Amino acid sequence: MADLFGGYDSLFSWGAEGAAALSPHVDLLIVVDVLSFSTAVDIAVSRGATVFPYPIHDETAAEFAQLHDAILASRQRHGASQVPYSLSPASLLSIPAGTRLVLPSPNGAAISAIAQKAGALVICGCLRNARAVAEAAVQHDSRIGVIAAGERWPNGALRPALEDLIGSGAILSHLPAPSLSPDARAAAAVYRSAHIPQDIADCPSGRELMERGFAEDIEIVTRVNADDNVPVLCDGFQNLINL
Repeated sequence: MADLFGGYDSLFSWGAEGAAALSPHVDLLIVVDVLSFSTAVDIAVSRGATVFPYPIHDETAAEFAQLHDAILASRQRHGASQVPYSLSPASLLSIPAGTRLVLPSPNGAAISAIAQKAGALVICGCLRNARAVAEAAVQHDSRIGVIAAGERWPNGALRPALEDLIGSGAILSHLPAPSLSPDARAAAAVYRSAHIPQDIADCPSGRELMERGFAEDIEIVTRVNADDNVPVLCDGFQNLINL
C-alpha cells in the first residue's frame, strides 16, 4: 500500500481507517480531534496534568484508571461534582498540576492507540498548538502523517468533520510546501480559506455544542496558536516532551 502515498513526506488522511493505513508508513502521526479530545489534551498538559487516553467510557475505563492511579473523566460533558473534568476543554482550565486523568474518547483516543500499536510516535494536534506541533515535527526529521479524527454516523461509518479538516490544515500549513501530498495541500488550503471561529461554530459539531450550552468550548478551541504544547503519547499516556 506504500505506493499509494507517493514520495511525499507529509501525508493526510481521515479517521481510524486512515490512521491504520498511514501508521506503518510514517515515523510520526499527528492526531487532530478539535472537538474535543486533542484540545482537551492540550489544555490539560499545559497545566501540568498527565492524560491517559482510553478508547471507550465503560467499566474497563474505571479499571484502567485505578490501575494507573488516575481519575476517570466524567462521562457527562458538564462534568460532575465528584469529577468536574471531561472532554469539554473548559472543564480542564483549572485542572491542578500533577493530576493524572484518564480521558476516554471514541475518536481521538482510539486513533492514538491504533497509531501507537503500529509503532508511530503519536502527537496530539489542534488549532491551539498547530504551529508548535508542526515545528516539532519538522525538527524530528520524520515522515509525517496527519489524521483528522472526524465523527461517526449512527451506523458507525466515518463522518468527516470540518473542524478537524481545518485543524489538520492549520498544522500542515506550517510544514514545508514541497513535502505535502495533494491531500495535505488541500487540507492546508481549506484552513487558509476558513473563517475562524465562525465556520467552526456553524459546522454540525459546533452547532451541536452551541445548542447544548458549550459556547465557551468553541471559543477555547478556536484560539489558533495560543499554546506551545507538544503532547506526545508515551507508554499509554500523554505529556509534554521535547522532540
